[in-house]
Amino acid sequence: MLLAPLAAAAAAQPVSPGKMTLCIHQNTSRGAGFRKSLEGWARAGIKNVELTDVLLDEFLKTEDLAAARRVVTDLGLTVVSCAGIVRDLWIPNPGRAALVDTWKKRVEQFSSLGSAHVYCPASTTRKVTAEDYKAAPDLIREAGEIAKQHNVIGMIEFARASTFISTLTTSLKLIREAAHPNVRPMLDCYHFWSGMSKFEDLDLLHPGELAHVHFQDVPDMPRELLDQNSRVLPGDGVSPLVRILRKLAEKEYTGALSVELFLPEFHQGDPYEVARRVREKSEAVMRTAGVL
Repeated sequence: MLLAPLAAAAAAQPVSPGKMTLCIHQNTSRGAGFRKSLEGWARAGIKNVELTDVLLDEFLKTEDLAAARRVVTDLGLTVVSCAGIVRDLWIPNPGRAALVDTWKKRVEQFSSLGSAHVYCPASTTRKVTAEDYKAAPDLIREAGEIAKQHNVIGMIEFARASTFISTLTTSLKLIREAAHPNVRPMLDCYHFWSGMSKFEDLDLLHPGELAHVHFQDVPDMPRELLDQNSRVLPGDGVSPLVRILRKLAEKEYTGALSVELFLPEFHQGDPYEVARRVREKSEAVMRTAGVL
């Protein structure tokens, strides 16, 4: 009884947010290629990276997967996620068998490079019907089974311009209906804040459910004018990134914040200088949010 007031006071204290790690997505330095992007980032002190299928394919024209793995390990880098872009993977279509084969190839490749996560955007411009949503959980489970064979978590990235999965709410609904342990949601801050999602949608996340985050800001301009090239460095736009990070910490997310940018000044810039700017801006936001 004497300890009860102390216990109540302790329960009333805010929970300390979890820590997150900074990462860079290879799209940010895609002009430098597979090897040079990673070398420049490593010199700037980056430890966690997200690989892309496009740059890997270019590298594999003259090298093999073992060489790609050596590039990563020799630089002391950790691959936290990879992009396996298979358009229309999550929606029924006549060419699905070929898409599944491509997904399988990407999961195998990235698993061999040490990644435990592979994501595929839900990008499509097709006219979507209610029947497509009914069929989606089975397709998600099929992709999840392939990921499971390689001990990988497959992730669906909702995209603001998608006619199928453009919001966090739809992504969560379909993933939960599929209920496959190897498929989990991820969050791209650009798609989240520039699209139809609302901040309150983050409350729908279950503790520990979110698997990965793409981290960038949205400039102060009409949302109708935004596109992929509108992404700016964290802290240089109007997204409530500190609030978002604190909410994700509340939801027990302790993974990577992968900075993905498309402006020419980044993907055509010197990878070392790009990574230096990314660290400076991103870590300032992370520090303010208490997740660094």
